Amino acid sequence: MAEALTEDHLRRKAGGVPPILFVLAAALLWSTGGLFIKATPLGAFELSFGRSLLAALTVAVLTRREGFGLNPVTLVASVLYAALLLLFVVANKLTTAANAIFLQYTAPVYVLLLEPWMFKERFRWADLCVVAACVAGMSLFFVGRLRPQDVEGNLTALASGLCFAFFLLLLRHQRAGRINRASSAIYGNLLICLITAPSFARVAGALTTRDVLIVAYLGVVQIGLAYTLFTLGIARGVRSLDAGVVGYIEPMLNPVWVFLFLGERPSKWAVVGGCIIIAAVLAHTIAIQVPSSKFKVQS
Repeated sequence: MAEALTEDHLRRKAGGVPPILFVLAAALLWSTGGLFIKATPLGAFELSFGRSLLAALTVAVLTRREGFGLNPVTLVASVLYAALLLLFVVANKLTTAANAIFLQYTAPVYVLLLEPWMFKERFRWADLCVVAACVAGMSLFFVGRLRPQDVEGNLTALASGLCFAFFLLLLRHQRAGRINRASSAIYGNLLICLITAPSFARVAGALTTRDVLIVAYLGVVQIGLAYTLFTLGIARGVRSLDAGVVGYIEPMLNPVWVFLFLGERPSKWAVVGGCIIIAAVLAHTIAIQVPSSKFKVQS
């Protein structure tokens, strides 16, 4: 029988791989979501049911030896996980997709303010600079497209970003590490299934093979495998802010995949914004991997 991919097992297999690279791999997988969601006519709730069901099963299988315990921290994280995904879907219905994804990715700004206070860590001005650079780069994606009049949708997207920030912070909580860190994704996805089941039931009989394959990819790979990699990075010491900053790769690459495979050409401003984000994320990722001792003068 194949050995389950527990955190300890993955650590042994990973060897000396920097943990931030697990977060980066997760962000790359997450970024393919937009392409596959556009490739199916299924509605948001119908798609969410199948994706979340398969994601819950995938994460449960990959981390089964860690158990499926619950404590207050994990329970709250599960609700936040479900809320951030569903609020993002609702925001896309009420406002533009650009508004929704940009406002959701204000999460690292909240993390920047709350993480030093929650975990008694030193505030670093370099963190503020990289977050500011990423926000500036993201804003260039949507020059001339932001519609402030879509108040309800924009507020919903901001709420999704706030849930995302607290979710990132709770993953680092000491009590979250006492049980399976992935439990929040398992139970959060199951909660989404309960909410979206009625919508899925109405179209279940009309699913095509293409729809099933797309839902399978989104659930097993884009959410299930990606989330397992993400939690592994957090478990190995990646800060919530670092995870959030590297996560900017997701919204930046979403339009790239759509352009490459569906022909939707990004604007010139989007290209400039993407370059800014890539530069900021790469600089930040490299900086946190270079030991400070390398810069000490040898006596």
